[in-house]
Amino acid sequence: MTLMVGMDAPEFTARDTNGNTVSSSDFAGKVVVLYFYPKDDTPGCTKEAQSFRDRYAEFQNRDIVVVGVSQDDEESHQRFTEKYGLPFILLADDDGVISKAYEADGGNYSKRITYVIGPDGKIVHVDANVNTAQHADDILKAIS
Repeated sequence: MTLMVGMDAPEFTARDTNGNTVSSSDFAGKVVVLYFYPKDDTPGCTKEAQSFRDRYAEFQNRDIVVVGVSQDDEESHQRFTEKYGLPFILLADDDGVISKAYEADGGNYSKRITYVIGPDGKIVHVDANVNTAQHADDILKAIS
């Protein structure tokens, strides 16, 4: 089944950068940008994370939650977050369960795709053609 706009977003639970358990239900009633990326601290993934970091205040001002997901573990996420000053949540999908649920599983890594989930838990936007350097801008435009 292909996830499309209007469908219920799959529920998830994973550990964040600090080892805290985070579930999709934690974001009920909020807009969530759930972006999947292949690997911490690689050129394209770093550009993408920096684009969200640099526009993060705009997401916060609109009460939009930004969550990055990769199959890296918590320690990798900690190094990545500290190195680039990332202010948003990164989830460790080291078993690939979330990536599979969101059709982002590429084997040992997550494919690059972003879902915007509305306050009602339904998918409102899908971006599978990510331009890493301006991804945050593209998402903000798409949901304006």
